[in-house]
Amino acid sequence: MNRKTAYLIATFFGVGYAKKAPGTCGSLATLPVAVLLAYFLGTVGILLGMAVAWILGVLATKEVLKETEHDPGMIVIDEVLGQLTAFLSVAPVLHDSFHYWWYYPIGFAFFRLFDIAKIGPVKWADEKITNAYGVMLDDLFAGLFATVILFLVHYMATR
Repeated sequence: MNRKTAYLIATFFGVGYAKKAPGTCGSLATLPVAVLLAYFLGTVGILLGMAVAWILGVLATKEVLKETEHDPGMIVIDEVLGQLTAFLSVAPVLHDSFHYWWYYPIGFAFFRLFDIAKIGPVKWADEKITNAYGVMLDDLFAGLFATVILFLVHYMATR
């Protein structure tokens, strides 16, 4: 992957260059993508988005890390992966419906909470895996924590 393409992908088309809170901006920029993938394709769409974000994210991040420190703020493709992951458990009810639209801000908030708090495996991946896989993996773990919370929210909301 060439340098220009790597930076374009790693910064999620420049969102990572935000002066304040680039990770939060990357997560916010992912929400329309998540809405479209979940609405039109459901679980398959979210999984497809996650796979694309993982593959392109690892490749782009490897390239960017050649010139930067570990996990610089401008890399937000990992937030794209994590934010999409947050909606995995509720993708079936988001498919072809806006009835549970309020899951999007909840998923956003919990993903950001777990990404910032860096507990358990999120912290482990961030600190122990100091390459492109670590950059991506900590956000994947934060997204998995968020999707468990969303699953519980959905369970409670539909009881």
